[in-house]
Amino acid sequence: MRREAPVYFHQEPDGGTGFWAITRHEDIITISRDPATYSSYRGGTSIEDYSQEDLSLIRFMMLNMDPPQHVKYRRLVSSGFTPVAITYLEPRIRAVTKEILDKVVHEREFDFVTSIAAELPLQVIAELVGIPREERHQLFAWSNRLIDYDDSGRARSFDDAKMAAMEMWQYANQLAARNQGREGKDLVSVLMNAEVDGEKLNEAEFDAFFLLLIVAGNETTRNLISGGMLALMEHPEELARLRANPALLPTAVEEMLRWVSPVVCFRRTVTRDTVLRGQQLREGDKVVLFYPSANRDESVFENPGRFDISRFPNEHIAFGIGQHYCLGTSLARLEIRVMFEELLKRLDGLELAGPVERRRSKLVNAIRAMPVRRPPSSRPREGARENQEGTACEPSMRG
Repeated sequence: MRREAPVYFHQEPDGGTGFWAITRHEDIITISRDPATYSSYRGGTSIEDYSQEDLSLIRFMMLNMDPPQHVKYRRLVSSGFTPVAITYLEPRIRAVTKEILDKVVHEREFDFVTSIAAELPLQVIAELVGIPREERHQLFAWSNRLIDYDDSGRARSFDDAKMAAMEMWQYANQLAARNQGREGKDLVSVLMNAEVDGEKLNEAEFDAFFLLLIVAGNETTRNLISGGMLALMEHPEELARLRANPALLPTAVEEMLRWVSPVVCFRRTVTRDTVLRGQQLREGDKVVLFYPSANRDESVFENPGRFDISRFPNEHIAFGIGQHYCLGTSLARLEIRVMFEELLKRLDGLELAGPVERRRSKLVNAIRAMPVRRPPSSRPREGARENQEGTACEPSMRG
């Protein structure tokens, strides 16, 4: 498609209106930087067409806003996600990572997704938002239900996803009530005191912010850590290179992001008649941006089908581009880097112990379960006791 039909109209088999599939790196960047022509607000960012009632609800989420509204809302929490602000979180993130690995370091076999990949981003976002640690697994369950509705292998429905969203909103309001009168630095307190155009966020706006922070803050990083580990196990020569030269980790992280591409696609809606690569796009048409394809575009990446941990330059767009460039990019990169630094130190010789179970999703490239084991010849690295004792005085991410 990139070579022969980079702007291709796909008829939806279920009676939908059809959409333009955009598969080239350059075109996705062009569309992402032109929200006046390609709107996130008009029809949302999912391929499906929503009812007017559902559309009115999802428009409260930044993901489904256009400028200038999007700029105002993004500014509310952006200061907490700058590279400088995120740098101060590294000691705590490393401490949490060591705690997670301490729990599995003596296990011969375990599920990598639930035991490792899901735990780090879940604990980090819970602390940042201001959620008690013991309640984090409820967030994991809600997040899965929100994403699972389009998994053809699961008996989930869009109504169940809506119910999960409502349960999460109820929880957000309970959390806000607990924090009433506080002026903490956690993101719930920040949002409770935030103003847009001189007015505080109403309940729907607050709830939408909360949902987006939780899902985006744990879902994509979890999938990247799982997919990145799978890529290393499937390319043992690259894993050996990384073990021999840990200085390659920064470029390895970028290659994992390109290779995995945790977000499969987002939709935009055409606001005015326009032409793209000779194709006439009409007002109201759907265009769908396929990020994994862009991240394998032969005109941008040399030998894109090769997993190369030293690839440079690496102009992937796994975090998007333009106004909706991922707010948590710096946090995600830090979590991924720290996790793999510690994994390489602590767990030798991980290998698959069974089939990988993937989500069959149009939205995310996600691994649901990935059983792994260490061969009998491998031994856990010493230091678990010291790591556990060393976390007690680590600072909280909320303060």
